[in-house]
Amino acid sequence: MTAAPALGNDLTNIKQRQAAIDEKLDVLADIYDDDVNIAVWQRLLPNSVLEATSKVLLEKPDLQISLALDPADTREVLVNALGMQAESAALVTDVAGLVDMFCYLFDLKNVGLRLTALGHTMCPRFHVDKVPCRLATTYFGNATEWLPHDRVDRSKLGPGSRGKPDAQSGLFSRSDDIQQLDIGDVALLKGESWIGNEEAGLVHRSPGLQPGTLRLLLTLDFAHTSNFSSDNTKSSKHMSRIVPISEIWGESEREGSSSGHTLQGGVKFH
Repeated sequence: MTAAPALGNDLTNIKQRQAAIDEKLDVLADIYDDDVNIAVWQRLLPNSVLEATSKVLLEKPDLQISLALDPADTREVLVNALGMQAESAALVTDVAGLVDMFCYLFDLKNVGLRLTALGHTMCPRFHVDKVPCRLATTYFGNATEWLPHDRVDRSKLGPGSRGKPDAQSGLFSRSDDIQQLDIGDVALLKGESWIGNEEAGLVHRSPGLQPGTLRLLLTLDFAHTSNFSSDNTKSSKHMSRIVPISEIWGESEREGSSSGHTLQGGVKFH
């Protein structure tokens, strides 16, 4: 695992944050590090998932799924919502695997899931999320844009922009400060509600979309934030790295088994 290098001096405060980016699934556990506010698992989606995504968008270009659910119910909920079991199977399996992983990593019994087809830019301005942590992955279309912590003048967020566009407000200095995820990348975006991460939530925005194009976005959120209250043992240590993911889904399981959800690379979640 390699962390993205610092790009300059922090413009707003003494907190330092960096990105953890790797092609290995284990990198997502780095979100527990105090100095990390985005962890990205870079992956290539298998053709079966890409094909399923295209079929879903063709049949349901206005798809909007938004609900809180038990991870055990993910597959059934998605199949019922999509109404095309065979065609969407690979996409459903991938989403269900990410839900299992997210809930395990953060010790959650329920998750807030949104699977949305977008024909417009949902959040065009750079912003931070008032959540502990959000998973985001794009299955089709342009993916999320974000700014390294030390490239942001946080005083220019929201009202501080004085109504000026992001590119003119002084929020960042150069257009090449803007980073962008790729299709299939799984990102954990640490928000302002993560204890100790106040004023250091990842600054990000939705990508621009050309007229007539679509984007399929999955986001996962905590269905509640009790795990991060100040009197909770795990939260007081930022739930610090329960177990490295590689110890939970070790190399021996990468060859596959007869049960569980399979994600890119053969990693199984039971």
